[in-house]
Amino acid sequence: MNPQEKTVSKHNFEECMKCTVCTVYCPVLQVNPRYPGPKQAGPDGERLRLKDPYFFSYALKYCMNCKRCEVACPSGVKVADLIQAARIKYDKSVPPLRDRLLASTDLMGSVARPVSRIVNGVTGLGVTRSVLDATLRIDHRRVFPKYSGRSFEAWLKRRAKEQAAFPEQVAYFHGCYVNYNNPALGKDLVKVLNALGVGVQLLDKEKCCGIAMITNGMSAQATRNAEHNVASLRKAVSERGLKVVTTSSSCSLTLRVEYPNLLGVDNADVRDAVMMATRYIFERLEAGATLRFRPGFHKKVAYHVPCHMERLGWGVFSERLLRMIPGVEFMLLDSACCGIAGTYGFKKENYESAQAVGAPLFEQIRAVDPEVVACDCETCKWQIEMSTGYTVQNPISILAEAIL
Repeated sequence: MNPQEKTVSKHNFEECMKCTVCTVYCPVLQVNPRYPGPKQAGPDGERLRLKDPYFFSYALKYCMNCKRCEVACPSGVKVADLIQAARIKYDKSVPPLRDRLLASTDLMGSVARPVSRIVNGVTGLGVTRSVLDATLRIDHRRVFPKYSGRSFEAWLKRRAKEQAAFPEQVAYFHGCYVNYNNPALGKDLVKVLNALGVGVQLLDKEKCCGIAMITNGMSAQATRNAEHNVASLRKAVSERGLKVVTTSSSCSLTLRVEYPNLLGVDNADVRDAVMMATRYIFERLEAGATLRFRPGFHKKVAYHVPCHMERLGWGVFSERLLRMIPGVEFMLLDSACCGIAGTYGFKKENYESAQAVGAPLFEQIRAVDPEVVACDCETCKWQIEMSTGYTVQNPISILAEAIL
């Protein structure tokens, strides 16, 4: 039995009391009749699948893995994990080229970075999107994120000596997005942590967290990445005694929850040392640390709690941190899924459902009309900016802008 198969037995489907609360909170079920819903696809389906693999359903691919069913479940059943574990165990089909490309973020980022201007220009053309739609079934209406010409890792390596001089240190799991798409977010985190007297170190040869691989049928590759990353985390946590911060809610969830629950990779010795940067900074401020804020700073901010942040239960830290900033006019948006779910909303067969799921959130944002939407998830940023026209910033970047 491989490690992924062992995880199935740990998922507590027998605790499901068939209340259907998960069904009510499932954003996909409301817009896609082809999806049976979390209760049927998860606990109910697992009882049948354990009797006979014949009962595996390919409709499970419509699950967005947003985890809202798990947040809503009064019995604590790992509903989304049941669904993803079933896909890992029973789906033996080979992922199409499109899915492999979308999930291979390290590879695509490494290839695109040296020629980022060309890549950004070409992917922004309507004809390119039409070709990708016709050949790979990446929906032509989807706007691609831009690549940066310089990586965050290279920028921070040049400042390693400077960072090592700070009296306290943390390690930063920056993720693919910061490294290849938005190094400015990583720089903002360094600015804030340095202002708190904390230096920032890179992990040892970090790899993509693997969440896109998990949801695109590449569990073997995701497991290899997980084993590598956990080994790197151990060097930082156990050998150097560091906390590890992240700026991506999905990376945090994957490192802490998905590795043991879906991939069978033990992270028990390092799990509690991994946290969102907003939590780390908030706790330091609560303990007496201070930041100097720019006089006259003002920004109307609407905060969207990403689904994976809801699952972690850490949205409160980003909210409180934003409320601490003098001059921030803060609004908390009602909890709602944006619909993109990583690579899910890029796929032609999912695009309409993704936009329908996100529609209530988009309407909320237009109604409150903020200067900026705050969000801890990069793919939520892409979806909201594309679908509403409003600028989206990570709470860390808003904080960095507000301090001296």
